[in-house]
Amino acid sequence: MKINAILVGITISLLLLTLPAAASDFTLGVFGNANEDGTINMQDVTYTELIIMGHMDETELADAKYDGVINMQDVTQIALIILGQDNEMTVVDGAGRTVTVKKPIERVIMPNGDCMPLMRALDAADKIVGVSKYTIEDTLFYPEFSDYPSVGSVWSPDYEAMVGCNPDAVIMYASFSQTKCDAIEDKLTDANPEIACIRVDGYKPSSQVEDAMLLGYLLGKRGEAVVWIDFYEGFLNQIYDGVENIPMDDRAKVYIECWRAYHTAAGSSGWSEKIELAGGYNIFRDLTIDYPDVSEEDVIDQYFDAIIRAAKTEGGYDTNDTTGLSDLADEIMNRPELAHVPAVENGKVYVINNDIFGGTAHFVGMGYIAKWLYPDQFAELDPEAAHRQYLTEFQGLDENLVDNGVFIYPLLEER
Repeated sequence: MKINAILVGITISLLLLTLPAAASDFTLGVFGNANEDGTINMQDVTYTELIIMGHMDETELADAKYDGVINMQDVTQIALIILGQDNEMTVVDGAGRTVTVKKPIERVIMPNGDCMPLMRALDAADKIVGVSKYTIEDTLFYPEFSDYPSVGSVWSPDYEAMVGCNPDAVIMYASFSQTKCDAIEDKLTDANPEIACIRVDGYKPSSQVEDAMLLGYLLGKRGEAVVWIDFYEGFLNQIYDGVENIPMDDRAKVYIECWRAYHTAAGSSGWSEKIELAGGYNIFRDLTIDYPDVSEEDVIDQYFDAIIRAAKTEGGYDTNDTTGLSDLADEIMNRPELAHVPAVENGKVYVINNDIFGGTAHFVGMGYIAKWLYPDQFAELDPEAAHRQYLTEFQGLDENLVDNGVFIYPLLEER
């Protein structure tokens, strides 16, 4: 008995010592991730066995079979997940909901168009059988989907088309338009209870890694998810490392304007998250509505060093004319009420197109914002090179899309 106790102690010590660094970053929301780190491997098998023997405390995710009991069936299920031979998987999706999914997933519809680039990055685009109307309209970035069935959108779903695609799964937003997504899920599961409704955002830095790994496990693309995450984090970590020692009080104060005059972003929004992770301080971070309208007085009563305007239709992959973006910047610079705010007086008004600031490509836009706010600190950061690599290696597109498009104003060489 003493020898057994020593062996158990050694096993526990080795297990804890070999936890990967990802364990401190996020918890992969897959039942079977017994030690609650960022992956499922043999450590989870050992951890579950130690739980069964009474040497480790139970964890929620150790219940790989999701039957309320932790036993050797869970060990078997974890082994099957590791081998990619599981025929059912229970996950906690991006909305915090527990969802059990039949595998393999071979047919997916995509009302959440923001996840389309992520599906490509995971080499899972061949599983897509229905796309949003906005994906079909974007023939330049999504040429291969131009003749796919349209399932409408989250805001105007085509239920008949959705069901007609005979999907195994539907991917919708986790934190955006939740009421609309709930309604779609109710309709689809009423029509076919076997359809798995999975919520992931795909457009937020705070959840990008979790979204990628979760889809990687569900779609049998774990290796591809790791490659994508290595690239994604490799670029963003340059920004995070550069701004982490700047106290919040010393960071550049930013007024964010989205789509139209005096329509801004609160701290809970994706826009604010990206700008603050790039080193900015959102002056309207404390508002409670994600994307509220504010008054002229609300803005001019604040101190801010820069204005960042998000552009939806101006610029993008389909034009190399900067006029649309420059007109937005000029309109802001010429507003009489803003004439004496520091951002305008110092010419720090920037415009960025949604193609590189929304969806999966947001990391590119974050790179430009970091360079705008801290040009000396990020002189060597190259968001254009990252953009080109993203297109060629993870989207299957030609890098000349960068040359033929315009995404920011002013251009960096104009500063």
